[in-house]
Amino acid sequence: MPDTSNRVATPLTQARQLSIAPMLDWTDRHFRFFLRLITRHSLLYTEMVTTGALLHGDQARFLRFDPAEHPVALQLGGSDPVEMARCARLGADWGYDEININVGCPSDRVQNGRFGACLMAEPGLVADCVAAMKDAVAVPVTVKTRIGIDDRDSYGELVDFVGTQAAAGCDALIVHARKAWLKGLSPKENRDVPPLRYEVVQQLKADFSDLSISLNGGIKTLTEAADFLTTLDGVMIGREAYHNPWMLAQADRVIFGDDHPPLTRHEVLERFLPYAKREMAAGVPLSAMSRHLLGLFQGQPGGRVWRRRISENAHRPGAGIDVLTDAAPTHGQPDVLTVDPSRRFAR
Repeated sequence: MPDTSNRVATPLTQARQLSIAPMLDWTDRHFRFFLRLITRHSLLYTEMVTTGALLHGDQARFLRFDPAEHPVALQLGGSDPVEMARCARLGADWGYDEININVGCPSDRVQNGRFGACLMAEPGLVADCVAAMKDAVAVPVTVKTRIGIDDRDSYGELVDFVGTQAAAGCDALIVHARKAWLKGLSPKENRDVPPLRYEVVQQLKADFSDLSISLNGGIKTLTEAADFLTTLDGVMIGREAYHNPWMLAQADRVIFGDDHPPLTRHEVLERFLPYAKREMAAGVPLSAMSRHLLGLFQGQPGGRVWRRRISENAHRPGAGIDVLTDAAPTHGQPDVLTVDPSRRFAR
């Protein structure tokens, strides 16, 4: 069994202060296990899982996770209240701490399935899903959304959408502070082109003071996150946490007030190796896990060699954990802090 001594029981409301965004093809169970070795408290999210995949596919493939990942939330994509309720129940039965509804993805494929950001145009339908899911499970049901879509981006429309979800029993809202263009921009462009409007999310919190509201979009440092936590309930970090996971090494102290000494990069790798061995024994190729570790030594001497050796060797037939141990930089290099050591935020 993997080393789970880094695991702690963090209340969900506290864990929401810093969460890692659901990212397709990135936040799978291997990455989440790896990230949990770096931050003990942050809330982790799965990739988006569609209701069709859960109801008609291999449930274990989409739902299994290691107990060390707690607190962990399942994000669902769908728009049929009955199906969403069934899938929420599946997620709760598998042990997820929260069930989240995707109302933010702008891709054509997602739109064709009538879920994601296009659902912002149907607040009543989203609310029906929230209510049905709340009736089906005891764990929190949350919504991740944008601030608007296409030309429907007035603050009044956003307030109507949020108020409808709050009335249906939504436990928390995660808001990507960009609107989405459903036509004309790719999903990648929708992450960069529409301007970030943090003030809109902050105004939402002022107008819905009883609703937990987290901010998503463009956050790259813990210092930024701590600043936003003075007015919001949580901050969600996406791509930066994937490409530069060590930015989270001080998260437990800075955000959660936990003075437990963080692991070093080499200690994280050492604790990941037993997990990798177990997974490879179950048939998981090394490359499916090692790809998530490429950023572990970013900014460190030997970091480029680490990435190159893994990229060149992990996919080869018979590749074992020696690929990781041989690629790792020499011990003794100091870890570089990504936040002022004197900075600390904790509620």
